[in-house]
Amino acid sequence: MKFAITTEKVKESRISQLDPNNIGFGKVFTDHMFLADYENGEWINPRIVPYGPMSLSPATSAIHYGQAIFEGMKVFASSKNDHDIVMFRPTDNAKRLNKSAARLAMPEVPEDLFMAGLTQLLELDRQWVPRVEGGALYVRPYMFATDDFIGVKPSERYCFAIFCCPVGPYYNKALRVKVEEEYSRAAPGGVGFTKCAGNYAAAMYPTALAQKEGFDQVLWTDPIEHKFVEETGTTNFFAVLNDKIVTPSLTHTMLAGITRDSVVQSLRHLGHEVEERPLSVNELKEHLSAGNLKELFITGTAATLINLDGFGHDGQYYEVQKNGDNTISTEVKKFLDDIKLQHSDDVFSWNVVI
Repeated sequence: MKFAITTEKVKESRISQLDPNNIGFGKVFTDHMFLADYENGEWINPRIVPYGPMSLSPATSAIHYGQAIFEGMKVFASSKNDHDIVMFRPTDNAKRLNKSAARLAMPEVPEDLFMAGLTQLLELDRQWVPRVEGGALYVRPYMFATDDFIGVKPSERYCFAIFCCPVGPYYNKALRVKVEEEYSRAAPGGVGFTKCAGNYAAAMYPTALAQKEGFDQVLWTDPIEHKFVEETGTTNFFAVLNDKIVTPSLTHTMLAGITRDSVVQSLRHLGHEVEERPLSVNELKEHLSAGNLKELFITGTAATLINLDGFGHDGQYYEVQKNGDNTISTEVKKFLDDIKLQHSDDVFSWNVVI
């Protein structure tokens, strides 16, 4: 299906407000956004308009009953052509958005609508893609229920939107994480595998408690026994145990990270052995004690790939990075960055160039 997207351009760009050497993360937004409405069983009125506030009813369903999902992806400046920009695995984000939508009783967004709106928005705001080291354009597609009705039922109307913001690195140092054994991020049969707003709201209080203790993030454990590590608040988890890389096998209480999958495929391509299996906190401690735990790192769209300094568990801190050995994480991060920036061949055909 082909969607006719209308465009209303800004009268004057705000790009002069962007300092490419001091970007930060999530504070400055590009000139335009993409919107589409779902009514009477179909997507209508796809449009690009100036970025700005939306008018919503106080009874907007998403605010009261939580039908809100989102994605996160990045766009990079090509090193091959000063005009080109590179989307990384955008159709995978479209598929994951629809997986979340199905679980939350929301309509799917046709992939061609997702890609058409995304592409035209990026073509219009391509000058916002930073051309500085570590810079990227963060893209936020999301959907939320828009019925102005107070009653617990799936909404009949929805808004799908995309906006963008130029960003620098999300983290700039190795992180300290606290193994969380009291609170749970998700439960079997729940919505842990989706990228819904409520998952992040539920994580904020335990994260704030951990930060008061001097940690940067929580490392979630399984919700049944609190023995097996799962993920952090916004990233997937990897451990280098001697010459093997282990990452927790995906369950319905974990988000299937696109960066996680990219790292797993890249590591195997580079000749490393990767195991996707349950990984307990005690196993991590045993490997560390034996000198076999070489690296810990986490992966996500915003964070990309960042090392962990260590983890806190049961009142004790276990430092992992004291030897400074980040060989594996450095290798795979460079491999992925080179693909995204077109420094090397896209061996997996992940890039979509505009």
